[in-house]
Amino acid sequence: MAPAAGGEGVQVLQPGGWPAPKGYANGMAADGRIVVTGGVIGWDEKERLASGFVAQVRQTLANIKAILEAGGARPEHLVRLTWYVVDIEEYLANLKPLGQAYRETFGTHYPAMALVQVVRLVEKAARVEIEATAVVPR
Repeated sequence: MAPAAGGEGVQVLQPGGWPAPKGYANGMAADGRIVVTGGVIGWDEKERLASGFVAQVRQTLANIKAILEAGGARPEHLVRLTWYVVDIEEYLANLKPLGQAYRETFGTHYPAMALVQVVRLVEKAARVEIEATAVVPR
């Protein structure tokens, strides 16, 4: 197991002989205090939803970072992200700007991730919702 970039107390799980994933980890192991978010969407503190898919992702990631900070966690403590999108084709068509938004917010720490397409989200105009789990080392 190799340590995650900057993630003290967090390890990336990469089985031998498997190809290295790009933009996510196959698994993570950590020991410490767990910090979790609910489903976070791309609106600001006044509940104004960002316009467009990439803008909503950017705001969602910023919101997750703020929640982590409120819990004493940093992006390198992330061990899992679960993305819910209403249109997987929209996600796939925007990989480059999504990667840029991700790196600008969380750096190059890539936790285990899942991506799920859903029929819709609670907020009708939301295009993405993300849940996060972080582990802060003891």
